[in-house]
Amino acid sequence: MKDLAQFANADAALVRRGRYLDTRFLVEVGDDGYLVSVRDGVVQSVVPGPFVMQDWDFALRAAADTWEKFWLAEPPPGYHDLIALMRYKRLRVEGNMLIFMRNLFYIKGLMASLRPAGAAK
Repeated sequence: MKDLAQFANADAALVRRGRYLDTRFLVEVGDDGYLVSVRDGVVQSVVPGPFVMQDWDFALRAAADTWEKFWLAEPPPGYHDLIALMRYKRLRVEGNMLIFMRNLFYIKGLMASLRPAGAAK
């Protein structure tokens, strides 16, 4: 997760896709939490937890092994997409679903940007 800003901000198409998004959201990888701040489609910061009463718009919560499979160059079926993770109850999305769903294409690309270089997005 620490390289999220570097990889995501280097993708001009992804930044353009999120150009109207200003949000802060939580990503939980097992017991570890990361607060991701996005402004105009650019990842401003990724702050590791633990957090006490932090404000976020929505949270993506999944087990560490689920994220590991999602971030493979070629994820197995059911781990290839955030919606698939939700469908099989491997990912919980909490909070403001309107922001999440309105920007789903950007958020999916943002999270997939952590896959190894050359991986399909």
